[in-house]
Amino acid sequence: MSLNFSPATNDPQAIGRREALKRTALLLGAALSPSILAGALRAQVPATGAAKPVYLTAAEFATVVAAAERILPRTDTPGAADVGVPAFIDLMVGEYLTPAEKKTFLAGLAEVETASAQAHRRAFSQLVPVEQDTLLKRIATAAEGKQGTFFHLLREATLAGYFTSETVGKTVTHYDPIPGPFQGCIPMSQVGNVAWTR
Repeated sequence: MSLNFSPATNDPQAIGRREALKRTALLLGAALSPSILAGALRAQVPATGAAKPVYLTAAEFATVVAAAERILPRTDTPGAADVGVPAFIDLMVGEYLTPAEKKTFLAGLAEVETASAQAHRRAFSQLVPVEQDTLLKRIATAAEGKQGTFFHLLREATLAGYFTSETVGKTVTHYDPIPGPFQGCIPMSQVGNVAWTR
């Protein structure tokens, strides 16, 4: 799948996000849906794990927090919840997913809770990590070979939210724009008094 990353704005923050998304898609092999891509380029969410849901219910949000943290847990780098991924996913559901994607995502959250209750008699967010991982692996296995499933949307939104967050950009990926900023008018004395074009 070819993604078009042509600049739609001169905003340096948007360009940084675009580059982060491109690298995420290429390195992790994740094909981002157009709605997640659009949301990642435009969404502004606070980088905090203590955000309150705006579009999801408290129970749905708790499931998202737990699932995102299992996809990208805290290690020597921040986890998904540390950089505001759950708030990002909440915003994606409320403002950027298509109606069909939103329906798929919300139905998937409900299925996660049903499976958790049947297997452990507890909410997904209350399970220990190994139980959460087992349940998510089962959902991921069921999604193999399919497109547009709940798990695909969850993974895409988690990766996009994580790798476009300011915290990850500054502390994990260490984005350094090469060749550097454009400076259109520099005095010749600052570049060694050499005219490079003749």
